[in-house]
Amino acid sequence: MNTTQAEAISANPPQTPAELKEYRATIDNIDAALVHLLAERFRCTQKVGQLKARLDLPPADPEREAQQVARLQALAVSSGLDPEFAKKFLRFIVDEVIRHHEAVRETPSR
Repeated sequence: MNTTQAEAISANPPQTPAELKEYRATIDNIDAALVHLLAERFRCTQKVGQLKARLDLPPADPEREAQQVARLQALAVSSGLDPEFAKKFLRFIVDEVIRHHEAVRETPSR
């Protein structure tokens, strides 16, 4: 695409079909729900981190993490989602949770 074509498109952008707008609105709603659910999850894991610190438990729990991976992969399969994606997604979340738990543990006033 040359500069003239790009300028013409930006001056007269093509109309977005109504069906595409509907899909995008649905995606936006799902994304908002995901953010709210993740926030709730992190509020809960913060409490877990505080409890672990008080009980002098390690921030990471590899056995629990393995159980969670297996559970989420099974849920992914039953939902038609790639189980490897579910595993990577959970790993990303768990790594962040562990980072938070380590920070709580290092804070003098538990």
